[in-house]
Amino acid sequence: SGVAQSYNFYPVSYMEPEDGFSVAAVGLGTYVVGGESAFRFCPRYPAINPTDLKDQIRDSQRFFYALDMEMNDFDLAKDGEDAAIKRISIREAEKDGTLENSVSTYDMENDTLIPGSNQQGPKVVDFANILKYKTVPLPDTLEVLLKLFHDAMGSPVEIEYAIDMEPGEKGWPTFYLLQIKPLIRIEDQVDIDIDAASRENLLMYAERGMGNGQIKDIEDIIYVDPQTFDRLKTKEIAREINQLNKKMEELGKEYILIGPGRWGSRDHFTGIPVLWANISKARIIIEMGLKDFPLDGSLGSHFFHNVTSMNVGYFSVPYNSRVASVDIDVLKKQKLIEEKQFVKHVQFNQPLTVLMNGRKRKGLITY
Repeated sequence: SGVAQSYNFYPVSYMEPEDGFSVAAVGLGTYVVGGESAFRFCPRYPAINPTDLKDQIRDSQRFFYALDMEMNDFDLAKDGEDAAIKRISIREAEKDGTLENSVSTYDMENDTLIPGSNQQGPKVVDFANILKYKTVPLPDTLEVLLKLFHDAMGSPVEIEYAIDMEPGEKGWPTFYLLQIKPLIRIEDQVDIDIDAASRENLLMYAERGMGNGQIKDIEDIIYVDPQTFDRLKTKEIAREINQLNKKMEELGKEYILIGPGRWGSRDHFTGIPVLWANISKARIIIEMGLKDFPLDGSLGSHFFHNVTSMNVGYFSVPYNSRVASVDIDVLKKQKLIEEKQFVKHVQFNQPLTVLMNGRKRKGLITY
């Protein structure tokens, strides 16, 4: 089962926002619409997976919902629409032999994923045989339907669908279109005119990013001071950020995170090796290049599931860019809440204004 939208605020690689996206899972769609950790892909470029191998394994679907066919006595009026729905481990589906087109198997010896379920090893739900080898033409079907309904309704659309993998009349699985709805609100949000926005009191401007909308309730910034940054101390920097993030969790506050290199890099010489739990209260994440510490263009790939599911803004500011910038001098003039060896927490006297245009991939922050 899955949902698909004709507009994607978080395109990666050479995807365009208009290419759309889909989120799919094994079992009933309750899993997907409930916000569980499902598999995300672009119908136009189904072979592109923005997350790395370890994250795929960590975030893979662990259970699914199914209709309990043995439950004959249930009360929908009392227990609701989920009265006969059962939560089942993915391992149970593996025993039934129904996962061949839905999973890959982790090959520990070679540290890779092998499409299908015939090999021994942990299973990762990634629909590899469908998306990469098109055993079922799901990506093409979604791409055609999203364009058709978008053109018909004159706005971005969302569809819900399900696939019965049992061979139908002509030997093919059956695709069921369950719901179509226009996303007028998304169309309105897309048209945030950053180019016409005032550049007075500009803190950050970027032309490479992900996310869409306006945020006007954040006044805290946690940033790595470029003057004290040490590329050999990125693990220590990650620990300092984790400590400050915990304090923000206790306060129930979100913040903007700014620092050099790739956030979440497992190579601590190319970025700061934080886990998502270390920066979980960051609403906007900015990676900036320094003279001897350039960006590598990952743009949030290490946290892709978290960034997309939590609508986090993510922006990249290259070193010495002619257009993009982060004004560190402005940060130094703000109220200092806490200072560590490498990281500072500052607070503005009034909420910042964050504007993000998902169509143009631009972002702007003013104070």
